[in-house]
Amino acid sequence: MKKAFFLSLSAALALLPQANAQTANDVLYKVDQMQKSARDLSFRLSGRLTLEGTGQNMDVMVKTIPSREVVRMEFRQPQSLSGDVIVSDRQEVRQYWSMSNQITVTPLSRAGARSGLGLDFTQLGSAANLSSSYNVKLLGTSNAGGGRLFKLAATPKGNAQAGTAHVWVTDRGWRPTRIQMYQPGGQLAVDLNVSSFKTNTGVTEAALRALPRGARVVQQ
Repeated sequence: MKKAFFLSLSAALALLPQANAQTANDVLYKVDQMQKSARDLSFRLSGRLTLEGTGQNMDVMVKTIPSREVVRMEFRQPQSLSGDVIVSDRQEVRQYWSMSNQITVTPLSRAGARSGLGLDFTQLGSAANLSSSYNVKLLGTSNAGGGRLFKLAATPKGNAQAGTAHVWVTDRGWRPTRIQMYQPGGQLAVDLNVSSFKTNTGVTEAALRALPRGARVVQQ
């Protein structure tokens, strides 16, 4: 369940990073332009998740260099995931498990198939390209914080049994504000708020990829 959760949540991050946007593609295009204009992005995800049937708090820091399609997630909560790290790029997903001091390496082509919610990494780092592999819909818009808030839903094409990701995007900077993920049966698995959103912090690709030396590497 931990591995499926990591893979699914990271896939949802592909949706992340003017009020005239009328369709899901309009919103994705503007988010994609925001991503391309920034050398790097960082933000915090915090809220609730259901892990192994139990509701728990979640707190994770996310850093990415969109042009390189490299994403790093550092977990603080829940306690069972504290210290764990996931790093993904165009080719593979590397997961560091702090309790076992182990790094599992999964080819990107296989990562989606291992995901419990049916979402994968194939479009990671380019919101505009999501439509090639996902059915993305604009569920609605609302006024929030002096701007417009767009609610999107994405499910993989050709997989009616897959889970669904909901992402709220504000037109004030074209950045995400909230993420929800639903299991194939419709149960809410993840409900997270996005905060501390920053661009161009100077993080390097080497820093994003760094994992503890001495950890045992397992190819999957």
